[in-house]
Amino acid sequence: MTYAQAVYETARALRTIRGRWGDLLLAIETPPADHWPPRQLAHTMREDDEQLVEDRAPLVLREHPAPLNLAALDTGRAVERLIFDLADTLAAATQRTEAGDPRAWLAAEPSAPDSHRAAGSRRHGLHWACVWVEGRVLDEDTAPERELDGALAAPPFEVLPLYLLHEARRTARIAEARVLRALGLDRRDTPLPEPCPWCAGDLTLHSTPDGPPSVTCSGGRTCTAPVPLDSGERARVWEWDDLPELIAALGVDIPAAA
Repeated sequence: MTYAQAVYETARALRTIRGRWGDLLLAIETPPADHWPPRQLAHTMREDDEQLVEDRAPLVLREHPAPLNLAALDTGRAVERLIFDLADTLAAATQRTEAGDPRAWLAAEPSAPDSHRAAGSRRHGLHWACVWVEGRVLDEDTAPERELDGALAAPPFEVLPLYLLHEARRTARIAEARVLRALGLDRRDTPLPEPCPWCAGDLTLHSTPDGPPSVTCSGGRTCTAPVPLDSGERARVWEWDDLPELIAALGVDIPAAA
């Protein structure tokens, strides 16, 4: 694997974690649900939804006295631990910031009397931690900086060593996989219990971390469903935009969004 590939994969994994973190926090507040219908459709098919994920702030894992989804809560805690510990490691190796620099990652000081110092940068949550780690992976702020008097000052961060880039990639991909698996967005093929409403063929839900889910019917050309065949003409395919029609035909309720 090249250096550029390692950087790209690490940054992509971190951005996936950030992008799905709000969904995971909502999942903690929502009872575990079946894989079908896909949870991603909740906000697009229910008119009585409350706030969207983007409207909820801060996106910080909180103590839940009675979490409704323990598996999602365990995932959130594990992912936070992975990313926070990674940030601590990268900061110890590369950070040369001056006191008060807002770009600095501050390690936790559990014995500190001040709650902010005790939590360090972890108090800002996982989203900020991912942004900070990505900055180190992309070698941001590693060039000398010019002071107000024109003199050059040492850069606030050193270039990330190759061994730490590989460690960042490994950790980020593990964390990404855990988030996607908890949300049912990892790559999997799941048989649905209901038969196809048009031909009674077998339905299969296909999920992938790189795109929206789809459903195929084994009936192929004999199926009269109003959706196209796949490239091999062996199965009918409901892509993302067609799934509401299939769900309506099956008479399945859409899961409520928290």
